Amino acid sequence: MAGLLGRLRSMMSARTVASQVFVLQVTVALLLVAAAVAALLLQARSDGEREARKRSVAVAQTYATAPGVKEALRGPDPSAVLQRKAEAARKTSGVDFVVVMAPDGTRYTHPNPEEIGGKYIGTIAPAAAGGTVTETVTGTLGPSIRSVAPVTDANGEVIGLVAAGIAVERAGGAQDQLPLLLGAAAFTLVVATSGAALISRRLRHQTHGLGPTEMTRMYEHHDAVLHAVREGVLIVDEDRRLVLVNDEARRLLALPPDAQGRPVCDIAMDPEIARLLESGRPASDEVHVIEDQLVAVNQRAMGPQPDGSGPCGTVATLRDTTELRALSGRADTAQGRLRLVYDAGIRIGTTLDVVRTSQELADFAVPRFADYVTVDLPDPVLSGDEPAETGTDMRRIAFTGVRHDTPLYPSGRLIHFVPTTPQAVAYARGKTILEADLAAFSGWQEQEPARAHRLVGYGIHSMIAAPLRARGVTMGVATFWRSQKPEPFDDDDVSLAEELVARAAVNIDNARRYTREHSMAVALQRSLLPRVLPEQTGLDVAYHYLPAQAGLGGVGGVGGDWFDVIPLPGARVALVVGDVVGHGLHAAATMGRLRTAVHNFATLDLPPDELLWHMDELVSRIDQDEDTDGSVTALTGATCLYAIYDPMSRLCTVARAGHLEPVIVHPDGEVEFPGVPAGPPLGLGGLPFESSELHLSEGSSLVLYTDGLVEDRHRDIDEGLDLLRRTLAHAGGTPEETCRAVLDALLPERPSDDVALVVARTRVLGGNRAVTWDVPVEPSEVARVRAEAARTLEDWGLAEEAFTTELILSELVTNAIRHAGGPITVRLIRDRSLICEVSDGSSTAPRLHRATTTDEGGRGLFLVSRFAARWGTRYTGSGKVIWTEQPLPW
Repeated sequence: MAGLLGRLRSMMSARTVASQVFVLQVTVALLLVAAAVAALLLQARSDGEREARKRSVAVAQTYATAPGVKEALRGPDPSAVLQRKAEAARKTSGVDFVVVMAPDGTRYTHPNPEEIGGKYIGTIAPAAAGGTVTETVTGTLGPSIRSVAPVTDANGEVIGLVAAGIAVERAGGAQDQLPLLLGAAAFTLVVATSGAALISRRLRHQTHGLGPTEMTRMYEHHDAVLHAVREGVLIVDEDRRLVLVNDEARRLLALPPDAQGRPVCDIAMDPEIARLLESGRPASDEVHVIEDQLVAVNQRAMGPQPDGSGPCGTVATLRDTTELRALSGRADTAQGRLRLVYDAGIRIGTTLDVVRTSQELADFAVPRFADYVTVDLPDPVLSGDEPAETGTDMRRIAFTGVRHDTPLYPSGRLIHFVPTTPQAVAYARGKTILEADLAAFSGWQEQEPARAHRLVGYGIHSMIAAPLRARGVTMGVATFWRSQKPEPFDDDDVSLAEELVARAAVNIDNARRYTREHSMAVALQRSLLPRVLPEQTGLDVAYHYLPAQAGLGGVGGVGGDWFDVIPLPGARVALVVGDVVGHGLHAAATMGRLRTAVHNFATLDLPPDELLWHMDELVSRIDQDEDTDGSVTALTGATCLYAIYDPMSRLCTVARAGHLEPVIVHPDGEVEFPGVPAGPPLGLGGLPFESSELHLSEGSSLVLYTDGLVEDRHRDIDEGLDLLRRTLAHAGGTPEETCRAVLDALLPERPSDDVALVVARTRVLGGNRAVTWDVPVEPSEVARVRAEAARTLEDWGLAEEAFTTELILSELVTNAIRHAGGPITVRLIRDRSLICEVSDGSSTAPRLHRATTTDEGGRGLFLVSRFAARWGTRYTGSGKVIWTEQPLPW
């Protein structure tokens, strides 16, 4: 039904008025015929139900009073007697079933013998009480009528029930009436359609095949042409009679009220227009002077339709062009200025660079607006500061002209403008100055008279000095000079110059502010990063840090990448690389906080995984503190890699928190990603970190870096890592040369993210640089340790340090034997200082305290702290190590 209605709607919208009337008539006839057929079918169905009800009641009651039924019900086997008779009665009466049953509904007969003995399905209670029940039931064969009548004895007692049922379709005669109904409906529809076709044909001829939309639009357009169109329209028929004239044509030609319908030659109007209308000749934009108006006239012939129908004659239009000609020149000029201003907004300020933005202003204005353009700014603006309130010293930072041999000051020159010059006045007052005639020498020449005369002799005849002013600050002056165009600058040119300069000034001020913030961020970043690497022996380290290119990173360009090299006790070295998500001052300040925290945790000599756990807790607390008012972005996303290298054992312990894993370059040039487990970024909290132990050969290089090195807008991280692997495999040379090769291969010309790169080549302290002794847990071993230490120091040429070293080792070994237990190991290391290490199996660290005069002990560690430059404790998986450092004489 929905599809039919849709097709009807489509026909209604696409046909003419005649077609739509035809469709409507046919649709109405179809609906009326369908309604009549449906009514007849419903009536036939109602008659069928009524007939079925009568027949089922009659059969049930007749069979209930039939001879032999009562006797059979009282007999021993009612089914044997009544089944055959019930089937005969069903066939004779034409019903669907005749069922005899007991008062409780137990069947004695049924068309299907297998159903005998079952319960009757239907309502029997009223019949069991002596009444007759009739009900309608819908089954597999459709609606059917069932009636149940009681069988009573002579005393009126119900001794059985008889049910008869018949389908409604079998009782009615609707099927027999259906062909007749359909035939009558078809005949009626044909007659109605024929009548509708005759009516629509006549209507089509009268409406010329137009649809309702076209007819409505035609009358709307007719009314608009007569009253609303601001262009005169006249239609003249083939007899040269004026058949249509609108209001605008009456006004332009001053026609009398009764002009319409009269011959053109009888109407009082302009003679030239009258001759044109009477001749019927074609005309295109012929301009006629009617009193004080310029009227453009167009006339075309209006011929008949291809079928020969339609009027013949001419149609003429009249347009008042008096003001149009006066405004056309100014409109073209205004449009050109608007286009110039629009283009300036696109081409000026493409970068956050003061000099480049100023040069873009000069390049854009030449030669569109001026022949020469100069831009002068005070030096503080170039460095991002606001200009001084006094003084007119400005540096020429942009200059563009149609020729290059002009007497104007060149770019880069610092100019001291005298107070009477247009540039000084414009800069001091914030007001544009126009010098329409430079040859008049009205005071602008006082800057340098000789040069001024050369400028005039060169042909430069007018000038506009416009201040570069934005947000209440005047940052400089842009000067426009004209030489080749003979017309001098005028007030309209001043307005255009102010528009151009205003747009450029906002961009220059943005660039100035950005330059200031960028300089501050870079200065902060540089101050927080290590300037000089600390002295250590275990690694040969080279590093490079590059901030993001200005304008491509975030605010300030720099980011939160950092690195560090931290000497640890026992000649060990810690390497750190980290990255704080984001850019600008906040990222740089956060980086400084995290770097300081790593230094503090490193002084505790924590293993890498434990140090990262403490850093994770710290970042979580920072997030909580800074996010209390919702104004500061959380730091979650900071990453860090921490590695400790021991040159004695060549063991490097590494842990990382969301950071890219390091790269190992073996001495033979093989490049390896060691597969250090990746922990979560700092600040997530609650997740563990894992450490990996790497055994590095002497001369191996450990390469640490941030994601800005291997990832950018045009390259995903996998491609970057593969390129890094290939570059390191062929780099060779010193760590500094490796750094340079990696940066040249991987960094684009203008990196969008900051980059930290550290290349550390391993060294090994062994042989004559360190000795180790295992000490049994016996007090007598203390003397042996002192003796061995004295001999070793003598071999190293450090005999002068023997007494102090013996005293330190004696105290440390004695404490280990008394309070800790084995295994006990003593190690001496000759590095930049003399290092003594005593390890034991206890995790309890000694405490330094001052002994009183009556105490027998407690003075050993006090003596150790006095003789050693530094001492401390670090914990291992099997116990602890107490270390001391003594300065060497060289």
